[in-house]
Amino acid sequence: MEANPLVIGGRRVTTDAHVDVFAKANGELIGRACLAGPAELEAAIAAAVKAAPAMAELAACDRERSLQSICTQLRTREDEFARLLCREVGKPIRDARGEVARMIDTFHTAAGEAVRQEGAVLALDALPRGRGLTGFVRRFPVGACAFITPFNFPLNLAAHKIAPAIAAGCSFVLKPASLTPLTTLLLADVLAHAGLPQGAISIVPAERAAADVLVTDERLKLLSFTGSPSVGWDMKARAGKKKVVLELGGNAACIVEPDWDAADACARIVAGAFGNSGQSCIKTQRVLVHESRYADLSARLIAATQALQVGDPEDERTQVGPLITERDAMRLEAWIAAAVRGGARVLCGGQRRGPLLEPTLLENVQSCAEIRCEEAFGPVTVLEPYTHFEDALRSVNDSRYGLQAGLFTRDWVLVEQAFKTLEVGGVIVGDVPTFRVDHMPYGGVKDSGSGREGVRWAMEDMTEPRLLVHRTPPC
Repeated sequence: MEANPLVIGGRRVTTDAHVDVFAKANGELIGRACLAGPAELEAAIAAAVKAAPAMAELAACDRERSLQSICTQLRTREDEFARLLCREVGKPIRDARGEVARMIDTFHTAAGEAVRQEGAVLALDALPRGRGLTGFVRRFPVGACAFITPFNFPLNLAAHKIAPAIAAGCSFVLKPASLTPLTTLLLADVLAHAGLPQGAISIVPAERAAADVLVTDERLKLLSFTGSPSVGWDMKARAGKKKVVLELGGNAACIVEPDWDAADACARIVAGAFGNSGQSCIKTQRVLVHESRYADLSARLIAATQALQVGDPEDERTQVGPLITERDAMRLEAWIAAAVRGGARVLCGGQRRGPLLEPTLLENVQSCAEIRCEEAFGPVTVLEPYTHFEDALRSVNDSRYGLQAGLFTRDWVLVEQAFKTLEVGGVIVGDVPTFRVDHMPYGGVKDSGSGREGVRWAMEDMTEPRLLVHRTPPC
């Protein structure tokens, strides 16, 4: 089986080293990807640096045209991308189709933003020293960027870095996760036909040690990383003068007040807890329910969770597939067992078969248990009752993470209280914290990261404001 080549500066490059990629459901070898070493990474960085001026000079209409071309090509290959994504990640096919659709939406949004970059005109004569002066502010691309993406959404999370970079006029080098490089290399095939300047695009699977140069090389002006907090914060400490955007972990919570319809809350919580097999940093991991509704809602959640179809991700009926590795399923199995030893009760699920873990609900979990205070990244959710709304807010904030939180209530006073109090990047009212549309600002506080994604917001980090002052001479 031939290994898929790297893409360096838009050119296909083969290497002697490669990584085998297996179907996550059954362990079948489905492909190989070449791995970049120091020489290939240097070539990719040099190509991005050399192409940066040409990317910056692209007219907005040309950037828009390239992004629309990418969308057109992707639409003709949606099923191809979804099928590969299903096998490579173990993502249920219905979720895979959803990710491909979102990837296209992200590129489409970027096409619109490419021609919507705004500046400002400053009335410098607002102060006496500014008489006869006018200021103009315009944003310019930062230059060559480095992107590192994770395994759980290898297409759309890559798109969230690539699309705004093209819209802003930045060249880039992207390293995909070693567990899931094939879908990103397939995307590279589409990007190669987008009419961008030579050298602007590099996608280079690599071992972590070799790819560290993307963190430390001073020629790269921005690093955008999505992954684990321990890795991300270490990268930021070593990144030097470049801008750093981090999208890291979470253990997102939602609050359910008595005034919300229980059936609606149940449906949304189950989707947020177990969609994508729980492998999302905003998966609904903690559910706080007012004590007056706890018995009713927990019974509904148990029934709905037990009704989920678990198994082969290529089966159209499957709703929960395998985790990315059996090791991850074993980790969660151990966390569940530890919580039970601490007094927790398994309401449903909890059984593992290889990389498949049954969707699991727990209650009576100690606040210090890993399954509550760390990021599960799998199909396990903790339920807990509360008496007062303030208690629920404190419980949400009792976490080193702060990505998003959900709130089910019709009481606007409580909404405003939550918005002011919760230490998170986003509060989602009437839905779970797992909600995201791809043009909204997305990111967290505390250990969940720094900076924001969402095309327009990512473009702000990929550009810098520059001031022009014009003095009108006296007549």
